[in-house]
Amino acid sequence: MDNELVDLVMEDTRERMDRAIEHVKNEFGTVRTGRATSTLIEGLLIDYYGTETPLKQLANFSVPEPRLLVVSPFDKGSIAAIEKAIGNADLGLTPSNDGQVIRLAFPALTEERRKSFVKMVKTKAEEGRVALRGVRRHARQELETLEKEQGLSSDEIERLEKILDKMTQDEVAVVDALLAHKEKELLAV
Repeated sequence: MDNELVDLVMEDTRERMDRAIEHVKNEFGTVRTGRATSTLIEGLLIDYYGTETPLKQLANFSVPEPRLLVVSPFDKGSIAAIEKAIGNADLGLTPSNDGQVIRLAFPALTEERRKSFVKMVKTKAEEGRVALRGVRRHARQELETLEKEQGLSSDEIERLEKILDKMTQDEVAVVDALLAHKEKELLAV
């Protein structure tokens, strides 16, 4: 019985850490690098006939050139709402449409803007690290509860905490690698 509960705690911890890493990846995807990418606008909520709908459910995206993103709505009647939402999102992009598609030209980033994006990415990375440590803390609390209720030995708890620490260090290293990659991407001219 004890091992089943311990396995559940460790498995739950692994899943939570994986979700934290995915969240960091998604957050990094929303930071513009000067190259066209749909991840910047996919999650924008569009007022589609009175319902807030994510843009990725309303349109296809294509990147015909490195600095051009083309949004092709399934319903041409939603172009005005999509254009308005993109304009209001304060992404530094100006949408233009021809009645069929919306084109977003990604301007080159200035040095100052690149540095501000790097700061933003570092903040998001730190939030990811904090989330991972929070997951570890939660797992430790669950293990302490098991120690009291199920009579796990302190040696077993110590062994599991070392595994948790190693797991956390590995995931923090993943966040650091993601950060280094994104920083390099942002600072590339």
